[in-house]
Amino acid sequence: MGVPEGGMEYARWFELSGDTLVVTSPYDGARDTTVLHESKRLVCMSSSHVGYLEAIGADSLVAAVSGLGFLSNEAVRSRAAEAGYDSAPDYETIVSLEPDYVLMYAISSAPTQALMKLRDLGIPVLVLHEHLEPHPLGRAEYVKLFGALAGCPQKADSVFAAVRDAYLSMTVQEQSVNVLVNIPYGDQWYIPGSNNYLFRLIADAGGTVLGAADGVQSSVISLEQAYSLSLEADFWLHPGWCTTKAELAAVHPLFANFPVLQKPVWNNTAKATPGGGNAFWETGPARPDLILRDLLTIFSGTPSTDSLTYYIPVR
Repeated sequence: MGVPEGGMEYARWFELSGDTLVVTSPYDGARDTTVLHESKRLVCMSSSHVGYLEAIGADSLVAAVSGLGFLSNEAVRSRAAEAGYDSAPDYETIVSLEPDYVLMYAISSAPTQALMKLRDLGIPVLVLHEHLEPHPLGRAEYVKLFGALAGCPQKADSVFAAVRDAYLSMTVQEQSVNVLVNIPYGDQWYIPGSNNYLFRLIADAGGTVLGAADGVQSSVISLEQAYSLSLEADFWLHPGWCTTKAELAAVHPLFANFPVLQKPVWNNTAKATPGGGNAFWETGPARPDLILRDLLTIFSGTPSTDSLTYYIPVR
């Protein structure tokens, strides 16, 4: 595909050449270079990091996880330690585990207190930005980084190639359905923009995200705007925690009058965990081909729920 040495096919925010990792900040363009070594113990501050390791059969390297009780990976949940949270890591546990790396994510260019303290304690930290990759295959490509950490780069390359080829073989070029996405979070109704991973997944399955803005990760719409968009919608996706239309209608008095409530509504909670986690966000980043297949099946209008991985109907 003409990818330069060290460059990635789809990922924007990291490059990998042999064991040399370069992470670029999406916030300010700063570049951080690390020479990786094969790892025996990793601390994951995001469940998606566990998902990448699971995809290459290396989840046994996970020594601790942030939000362990939310995890869908039962094997890791049963034996790993709780690492605390980004704002309050369990430093004592992390230090005692002597991890090769703590894997974190960032929400701004400013280094967090937790990041600085971990480094002061002599703990190697990698700050990754897979959650800001706009292309589903960009997120999936992080499996290569985890393959380098786990000492199985060839396996990771093979896993990514299979996911990439499956995804591209299913991608459609024309949008044929209109999709309303999400419900209000607090008082804000976020709609994925054209730089958003979910926007691209829905578009590649033939869907138009109603209300999406160009050139942004997301934008906010009002309830009145959402009602207007619902007049055009063929489907409603990701209605928060709701598993029935009665629950959805009860979220806000206006929802009961949304025309799209009489049309198919689907939630990405088929693999929600009793602890409140969701495998859609844990394993889905490494397997966008499975999400795309689900969306194509849903948008076909005659879905078989038995064939879906992450989605369930809201009835």
